[in-house]
Amino acid sequence: MKNLKIAFVVFSHFLLLGCISFGGPAAHIGYFQKTFVEKLAWLNNEEYANLISLSQILPGPGSSQIGFAIGLQKAGLLGAIAAFIGFTLPSFILMYWLAIAIDLNNPQAWVLGLINGLKLLAVVVVFDAIQNMSKSFCKTKFTLSITIISALALITISYAFIHIWVLIAAAIIGIVRNKQVSSEQSNSNNSKLIRIWPLIIFSGFFLLALIGDNLSTNLRLVSAFLQSGSLVFGGGHVVLPLLQASVGESLSNEQFLFGYAAAQGVPGPMFTIATFMGALLTPSSPFIGALLATLAIFLPGFLLVLALHKVWLHLLNNVYFAGAALGLNAAVVGLLIATLYHPILTSAIHNILDVIYVAVGIICIKVFKLHILILISLYGLLGIGTALLVG
Repeated sequence: MKNLKIAFVVFSHFLLLGCISFGGPAAHIGYFQKTFVEKLAWLNNEEYANLISLSQILPGPGSSQIGFAIGLQKAGLLGAIAAFIGFTLPSFILMYWLAIAIDLNNPQAWVLGLINGLKLLAVVVVFDAIQNMSKSFCKTKFTLSITIISALALITISYAFIHIWVLIAAAIIGIVRNKQVSSEQSNSNNSKLIRIWPLIIFSGFFLLALIGDNLSTNLRLVSAFLQSGSLVFGGGHVVLPLLQASVGESLSNEQFLFGYAAAQGVPGPMFTIATFMGALLTPSSPFIGALLATLAIFLPGFLLVLALHKVWLHLLNNVYFAGAALGLNAAVVGLLIATLYHPILTSAIHNILDVIYVAVGIICIKVFKLHILILISLYGLLGIGTALLVG
């Protein structure tokens, strides 16, 4: 009973944050710091910094993994689940409503204009994400080379699982490189600190993701989003190229990029783009599709936190793990570059005026630091106004 009460307290705090946490993963980290470190003192600064490190080196939704770990530390597994539901519920509701309320297959003129405006915004936002991630993950000629080769491979090679092979190759190259330049390696035995059952479940789900094409409709949906959730390194923006690879052919560019832009504008985790897409992919039962897709994309990252949260400091010092993270983080920048080229640039830029709109947006976000909600409003109004004037 006591654990249930504590879990409800966890849920209440995360529900409030889920309603007001605009701005993406970086902003969420700030909200969590103020609430759980400074105000409630559920953990100290060092413990919180360690959680941030964990979220950076594991695949999955970074800020949501931090929230999940905070709930886990405060009230066990029940608290972790409460934190996830509370933080995700507001954005789930909003993204589901957008999916069922707006008909993107037969859009009215203003909706089409809104979509065109948000496509231009997607160019701005993804360009900014690439630049910011490059500063962190492409600091050397070695990592920059992985990024460039990854981007070229994804742009030029048409193959269903090419993104998986690119990530695997980058991880192996990173391990080999890190092993060569490192003279030390942690040899401590940390097996007792690892929970095995979440890793077993994670492995099973990953295999399901790879064989999903041969399964029923709902299981194919689950497998596609499990695959994306299992491979997202580097933050919420990276989910875009992975979803493009797994479900992009089943959605129009308008649907795909509208969902991405909408995920930028709602509070809470960007991964609820899966809510929007799951509803569109299952028109006969949109709520079930939205729920399955949402749970599937979050689950792999949460299982890894559950399995490894007691041992992450040791993993950071492991030469193999650090090398894999080095290669993977560089490769995901390449994934994002490839997605910026297609489908974003190829569907958003049609004339010189579009180029000017994008350039102005980049100046607004880099120089004037305009909030994403302001940019969404500006580009939405720009698209709607252009459509109505032309019409």
